[in-house]
Amino acid sequence: MANDLSTPLTGRKRRGDGGRGRLHLPLGRILFGIIAVIVLGLVLRVVMVEDPNGGRPSQEVAITSTRDGNAIANAVASGPVTITADPEQFPAGAAITEMTAGHDAPADMGPLPVRDTTGALPDLSEETANGAIPRISGTGTRPFEAYRNAAPVVSGPKVAIIVTGLGINEQGSLDAIGQLPPDVTLAFAPYGRQLQNTVSAARSSGHEVMLEIPLEPFDYPQNDPGPHTILTGEAPRANLEKLFWLMARFGGYFGVINNMGARFTASGTDFSPIMEELGARGIGYIDDGSSNRSVAQQLSSTNKVPFAKASLIIDANPSRQAILAALASLENQAMESGGAIGIVSALPISVQAVTEWSQDLQARGITLVPASALMK
Repeated sequence: MANDLSTPLTGRKRRGDGGRGRLHLPLGRILFGIIAVIVLGLVLRVVMVEDPNGGRPSQEVAITSTRDGNAIANAVASGPVTITADPEQFPAGAAITEMTAGHDAPADMGPLPVRDTTGALPDLSEETANGAIPRISGTGTRPFEAYRNAAPVVSGPKVAIIVTGLGINEQGSLDAIGQLPPDVTLAFAPYGRQLQNTVSAARSSGHEVMLEIPLEPFDYPQNDPGPHTILTGEAPRANLEKLFWLMARFGGYFGVINNMGARFTASGTDFSPIMEELGARGIGYIDDGSSNRSVAQQLSSTNKVPFAKASLIIDANPSRQAILAALASLENQAMESGGAIGIVSALPISVQAVTEWSQDLQARGITLVPASALMK
């Protein structure tokens, strides 16, 4: 007993093991070595083996296999396709010029008749806070040339009729558009609820269109042309903001015409910035001839604005007899000077009288032309 207690542990024999010692293996070191070998193998594979898919499963598929199942794609690829144009974008009756390889475009080809929702050509529009307003295109085309109707090439006296006040009464405007001959120019007030529709109907019927701009009369505000009237005594910037609002009501007009404005058109200081802006944007101006004090002609010449002045207001007395007498007077002026412009409102009696009068005008040796044809 004493010897056992005093014997060192290393020299003892465990009881029950028959005097034999057990072999102790370093399992932790072995496992660490195995993991290190695996990691080293992965690193070597990444470094030594070029595999862009990184070992992910992949399958090759022909990219042309999906096209055969698309009937529309096959039709476009294998043969001609018929495309139906929007009538708003390509008016009925317009002609398409076919171009062949090796031939130059005709010299008289103008902008393609593709208009936006306002009736304007995109190249001739500038976006503002109030909407799109006209501008000269990058190639120098002015809205005046792009939107006016071509005048017939004839000799002899010519007359033009401008019907004003359209657009406010939608049905009345549509009735007038349906009756009047295409060479009558139509001027629209900027306030109609369905203005885009009525202007589009006028254009589809072959009429050139104008925008009426309200200008201050002498008895303003007792006699008020309407919202956004351009006034004397206001800052030029304020009047230009009103002009931009008015110009954004619809598109596709070649020029503007005053609604009232005897006081404003007599003030060169107030009128000059407006006329300068019209010239910078390539828009024409027609003076309705109601004021002898208007300086519109001088300002239009200075700013290179296409201009004309109306000779007569046809229905100042809105009776059939007086209207026909005024139209006869307009004919006489045209014979004396070669051309004359008459202004008439959109009253049913005025529209009917002008329509009937125009039917045998050619037989009297006078040609009805768009108003733009008589502008300088």
